[in-house]
Amino acid sequence: MTGKAHNGGLEALGEEALDLYARALHQGHVPAPAAAEAPHLLHLGLLHPASNDPGRLEPVAPQIALHRLLRASADRVAEERLRQERLVEALEPLLRAGAPAGSTAPLVTPHSGKEHIGRVIDEAMSEATELLSVQPYDSYINFDPAHHEPAIRRDQALLDRGGRIRALYQHTLRHAPALTARYERLTGDVEARTLDEITERLVVVDREVAFVPASPDRSSALEVRHPALVEFLATIFDRLWRLATPMYPRAVRRPTLNGVTPRQRAIAALLVEGHTDTVIADRLGMNVRTAREHIAKLAATLGSGSRAQLGYLIGKSGILDRDG
Repeated sequence: MTGKAHNGGLEALGEEALDLYARALHQGHVPAPAAAEAPHLLHLGLLHPASNDPGRLEPVAPQIALHRLLRASADRVAEERLRQERLVEALEPLLRAGAPAGSTAPLVTPHSGKEHIGRVIDEAMSEATELLSVQPYDSYINFDPAHHEPAIRRDQALLDRGGRIRALYQHTLRHAPALTARYERLTGDVEARTLDEITERLVVVDREVAFVPASPDRSSALEVRHPALVEFLATIFDRLWRLATPMYPRAVRRPTLNGVTPRQRAIAALLVEGHTDTVIADRLGMNVRTAREHIAKLAATLGSGSRAQLGYLIGKSGILDRDG
């Protein structure tokens, strides 16, 4: 099985495929034609042809399948990290060619380990007067005040130097008590705004150094000091910031149009693009159940009786043509 098959299958594996797999586990097999309904089960190795009857598909035990898939996922992550390291090694000499005269610091530096990355960011902020950050939704789900106390002190020290902090989050965190409590402890020029969708984690310090993830689990990162790249990332932040809705210190309520909430409009935009419930939930920073509840409410508001009809009604309603 190829990594591509694994990855594509995992993204497309839906409820119907899981139901078929559960039926195979319960019955011991399913007819081979059933694979046409869920080809990803074969790609992922969850089903395989019976040795004594090619007309039947037999299931692989869940614990064995899970072990194989996790191992394949770990292999892909390791391959990606190696690829990133090779890219840095290959491009760093070229990046140096564009460095300011007299510059000796590496223009792109890889770092591994979340604690180490945190220390590097702390060092970069030790004398900083501006912090721009994009924080994906899971950053504060399990907010532990004691764990984040050093970051709060670090941010307050920046503000005490007359600096400013700007942070972007997803709309799903607008009413997170722990996040609000964190900002209420800070005194100075600090603002937070939200968008339905944001980029991966980004930290820009004094528009001189930026930090971006170098692995899906953020256990590795790249420290970027190339002026052109840092300026590019800061410009992206500035443009997202202008599009975002204020959250702190003064929250602005986004309007509901024709009975459709801003959250539902964001979901509608992804629905018409053909995304699954799981992808929609991930991109908007919510769990799948919440996403489906919003989809059901949107369908009820527009009078839709099916998923296909819902897409048609979204387009016909014009709700995505409005600025909200």
